[in-house]
Amino acid sequence: MSLTVHPAGDYYYLPGIAPYSCGVVSCPGFEIVHVTLQRPIPWRTGFELVSHFLADAGRARTALCSISLRSPRPFSFAGFAEFNGQYTAVLKDWGIFADGVNPIARTNIAPVQDPPAEPSLYGFAFTRPVKSAQPPTFVVAGAGELPEGILQRDAIVSLGDTSPAGLVSKAAYVMDLMANRLKGLGADWADVTTANIYTPHSVSPLLPEVILGRLSAARMHGAVWHYSRPPIDEIEFEMDMRGTRNEMRL
Repeated sequence: MSLTVHPAGDYYYLPGIAPYSCGVVSCPGFEIVHVTLQRPIPWRTGFELVSHFLADAGRARTALCSISLRSPRPFSFAGFAEFNGQYTAVLKDWGIFADGVNPIARTNIAPVQDPPAEPSLYGFAFTRPVKSAQPPTFVVAGAGELPEGILQRDAIVSLGDTSPAGLVSKAAYVMDLMANRLKGLGADWADVTTANIYTPHSVSPLLPEVILGRLSAARMHGAVWHYSRPPIDEIEFEMDMRGTRNEMRL
């Protein structure tokens, strides 16, 4: 993965696959601000909200750099591809793709309790100028126990194994992905301000060593467990991370 500057977004991105990049980090003179919706709204309506929000903030649509979605249930691989086609069409219409590459980091998970009736916007992030020099801010896109760039069932780590040992192998693999993406963004564990875990399985056995042990200095902030399923059937454990100074809630 090679860190690439977005020509109109004021951030760098790690290229990923068609539906999303692996992460984004602010350019000098800018910061990434994360926004959470108190109540998710249907994703197309959500993009309208984001457009108005950015306009009110004096930012172009291309300042959008990260999206967080909530879905009714996990997709099949085919269903995931179908949804992604609709989703990326909006990004292309907004002029966000850079040289044919999707730069937007994304997390898309399915809550176990009170899931939305349709795919919905839960949060987003955007860039804005800062008045003085500040350390970079970043978002690491969500990742489950699949190798980078591969969306195939038989590539799922410990496929079908939700035993304690199987979950350890899945979580450890995802933590390695997080570490590689952090490194690619020029960040480190100590820069992480929020670490999110998405799984329907108990995280208690995984926390001491597999998760908090790897978080290093960031473990002082803990980790947020979302009782949710990753976006594709048979993936059992997903995480994302960010390092931000400013958070907003709408």
